[in-house]
Amino acid sequence: MAQIVKEFVVEEETGFDAVQLNFSSYKGVSDVNKMYINDPVVIHSHLSKVNILPDFAYSINNRMLTVDLNHSDVEQESFGRSLSSKLFATSEGDFDHTWEVGLSDKYAYFLDLHYGIGLANVDLSNLKIRRCKITTATADVSLKYAKNAKNLAEMDTMQVRVNMGTVDGVNMTNANARNMIFEVNYGKVNLNFEEHVENKKPCQITTTVGAGAVYILLPAPQYPYLVKINSTAMCRKKLPNYLTELSDKVYASKGYDKDAKNLMTFEIDVSVGSLILK
Repeated sequence: MAQIVKEFVVEEETGFDAVQLNFSSYKGVSDVNKMYINDPVVIHSHLSKVNILPDFAYSINNRMLTVDLNHSDVEQESFGRSLSSKLFATSEGDFDHTWEVGLSDKYAYFLDLHYGIGLANVDLSNLKIRRCKITTATADVSLKYAKNAKNLAEMDTMQVRVNMGTVDGVNMTNANARNMIFEVNYGKVNLNFEEHVENKKPCQITTTVGAGAVYILLPAPQYPYLVKINSTAMCRKKLPNYLTELSDKVYASKGYDKDAKNLMTFEIDVSVGSLILK
């Protein structure tokens, strides 16, 4: 049972159009999604076995609301201890803390999310996200968009960096981003680009895994995209038959047009492990 319940709220007010949210938690299960009230940020937490409460502050400058929440690890867990906590956890409660981060569709957001160990569930459906950066130590990341729920703003960059863990991305074309970067040192990356959105700009998707597996569900063959692969002999690869090899480890879809305004380019780098494209 949670020992402490805390809520951090920035109430609706005038003077800003965009929100910079800096959220950092060393442990826990976190849910980030749209809420159906007008407050720009609401963070609800259940904290167990804590020696220190989160630091919370916000300010407004140049029509930007900056919100900072930081929950530090006063126990100073070693990497080995945090890894064993992750490997042998049997339920969400084993990560001690839970977080619910609610955002509003009234504002444009710049997200900077940091996690230690645990799980980050990030649903950005029907929100205005200009930039999203997620960094974790050993926390898994579940990033998704609902079908027909495109980002309500053009995103410059989506970046996910995980030291050890898994990144799952569902309906990622709906992110409406120019650049997507997924980096995992040890673990897995599973990305779904099946639901195609008629973007009017190019999109660059970079996926890098040191040791592990990459699985990407590509858009339908009639859409224009390139796939560039950088792999070693220690990486097993499985590619769909419809891709045409233009040059060494560079492949094109049936609808590829070098002058297409909505060209998607996948750059994939796997050192050790497996790569499956479908």
